[in-house]
Amino acid sequence: EVQLVESGGGMVQPGGSLRLSCAASGFILSAYDMSWVRQAPGKGPEWVLGIKFGGGVTYYADSVKGRFTISRDNAKNTLYLQIDSLKSEDTALYYCARERPYMRGQGTQVTVSS
Repeated sequence: EVQLVESGGGMVQPGGSLRLSCAASGFILSAYDMSWVRQAPGKGPEWVLGIKFGGGVTYYADSVKGRFTISRDNAKNTLYLQIDSLKSEDTALYYCARERPYMRGQGTQVTVSS
């Protein structure tokens, strides 16, 4: 079965860190362009970061530069998103997506609150 399964979300205080994981099955993750997308309550999806199959990284959101890092472990067929210096405005459902052909996981909730 082709699927993406995210994990690692939770509730953290402002300034904290999280590492989100996206485990792929049924396909080789490194052969595709992959992205992390987030959707805050009441808002549309926001592309955050992407990684090309060749390894190049694209920042789609200026607000995450210097705080978010995308990476992948080819041996584990897993995509990661390291989030540092969390802010309340980072609160959202985070999901990973394969760009072409498009598919996405169910997501993992990140809540930043004191």
